[in-house]
Amino acid sequence: MKIICVGRNYADHAQELGNEVPEEPVLFMKPDSAVMQRNNPFIIPAFSSDIHYECELLLKIGRNGKCIDEEFAFRYISEIGLGIDFTARDLQAQLKAKGLPWEKAKAFDGSAYLGDFMPLSEFQDVQNLEFELLKNGQSVQIGHSAQMLHSIPKLISYISRYFSLKMGDVIFTGTPAGVGRVESGDELKGSLQGKTMFTLRVR
Repeated sequence: MKIICVGRNYADHAQELGNEVPEEPVLFMKPDSAVMQRNNPFIIPAFSSDIHYECELLLKIGRNGKCIDEEFAFRYISEIGLGIDFTARDLQAQLKAKGLPWEKAKAFDGSAYLGDFMPLSEFQDVQNLEFELLKNGQSVQIGHSAQMLHSIPKLISYISRYFSLKMGDVIFTGTPAGVGRVESGDELKGSLQGKTMFTLRVR
């Protein structure tokens, strides 16, 4: 399994971090060692003092594909889920300032939390989904798939030009505005279309 992540796919999030809105999808990868064990808390790593949550809609790939046309993209998605891309924002800022890759800030152990998934067939319109993240009971992020700069079919097609998609791969589709720091003791709860998809403690 590989994890392919899309950066800056919501204009409001790009703007809140002072980034340019990209014309093409911004891609980066996480190794399988980044995936958190379910039912475990997220443990803040010692190398960062500014870990941020980024709640994202997830796509699970259900069949192998390469150079997929947009019109056939949904044939390659088996499930839709919700998760968190944890980011060492302080480390990322240092790397960006030097023009260096982001892996240490984005792909460290435990940086990818995968919540529950639901079959694609349970959604009437994947391009009109709403998801929300609560931090300690307060709403901090609300996302709508309709507001993605690059639609789900476009992402599948674009990604598959460069990376063969294989069954079980997961795509993080980008995060809306509202990202912020986590601290020990926080509780993060994510919902998709009003259904709770995960509850996660921070330690």
